[in-house]
Amino acid sequence: MTSRPQTMKPATAAKKLGIYLPATPESFQSGVVSRDELNALQSDPPEWLRSLRQNGPHPRPVVAAKLGISIGGLARAGLTDALTTAEIEEIKSSAPSWLEQERATQAEVRREAARLKAEGR
Repeated sequence: MTSRPQTMKPATAAKKLGIYLPATPESFQSGVVSRDELNALQSDPPEWLRSLRQNGPHPRPVVAAKLGISIGGLARAGLTDALTTAEIEEIKSSAPSWLEQERATQAEVRREAARLKAEGR
């Protein structure tokens, strides 16, 4: 029995790469990605991937991480679309009250998780 190379859908590969699929080249969106291709993209990213990672648009998990809040916090703030690095920096520099509140909420969630872990739960 021969084994086939493992492949994944472009959406899965984009998620693993931390990039926003609609911003990728059409050739990436319409094909399949093998495990070897994914590894090559991670170890030696082409220009389009470096640019996406640096400038965006970024998917919601990346936006949330860059802002230091949860994905739910993004939704509560009404941010449902991908954002560029410049847009994220604009939010950070304007420091809206919702961002401070969501960061406080996220910090509390992390403290509680650490407490539970320390208790062995």
